[in-house]
Amino acid sequence: MSVCALTFSVSLPSVAAISSDELLSGLSESAPNLDPRVLRYALDATSCAVRNGTAYPERLAVIDFSLPSSEQRLWIFDLEKRQLLMRDLVAHGRNSGDRDATAFSNVEGSHQSSIGLFRAAESYRGKHGYSLRLDGLEPGFNDLARQRAIVIHGADYVDPSWVTTYGRIGRSQGCPAVRQEIITEVVDSLKGGQLVFKYYPDQDWLARSGLLHCGDKGGAMAGVTGESADHSRDS
Repeated sequence: MSVCALTFSVSLPSVAAISSDELLSGLSESAPNLDPRVLRYALDATSCAVRNGTAYPERLAVIDFSLPSSEQRLWIFDLEKRQLLMRDLVAHGRNSGDRDATAFSNVEGSHQSSIGLFRAAESYRGKHGYSLRLDGLEPGFNDLARQRAIVIHGADYVDPSWVTTYGRIGRSQGCPAVRQEIITEVVDSLKGGQLVFKYYPDQDWLARSGLLHCGDKGGAMAGVTGESADHSRDS
């Protein structure tokens, strides 16, 4: 499988001179428990999105849904400093699986998580409190995220005590929910155009994702205006 090489020639002058190997090495060193193959996919997708007009992010969140929800499978990186800012628990959709997520969807009402690269857009206060809207950048895989009201929000069921009692944390209606104690930090670190990459070894996505095959398919990605949309629900 061919993937695009990382070139940082856009925005952030201090990052522009960093090679793909240097960035991967630095981030991997700061997050030894993150599979470097997953991180490479995240960086390749980010590079392709930047080539296609997305502003280069200062921070990147990586969610590895191949790990069970009982494990900390959310990482947030500072790309400029090549540092790990946070690692923590994150929920998947109730119809994606029990402890392990195995099914993903781009369909409204599926109550499943979706995978691929997302742009973190505006923060807002909704039924779950302080939250963050996501725009999916991959047609057919996650580009209906805003329509589905897939957002990052805090949830009481995302808590280590659930792991002790049930062997897993609770599940959402498709949102990557996090602990209430960290929601403000997560939203403030990602809002306004940072990127979020959700991984699962789904063979269809790995084969057809335009952002993972930038040179092969031109990095086809969903159009994102960055404008707010008023949704009365979030999951």
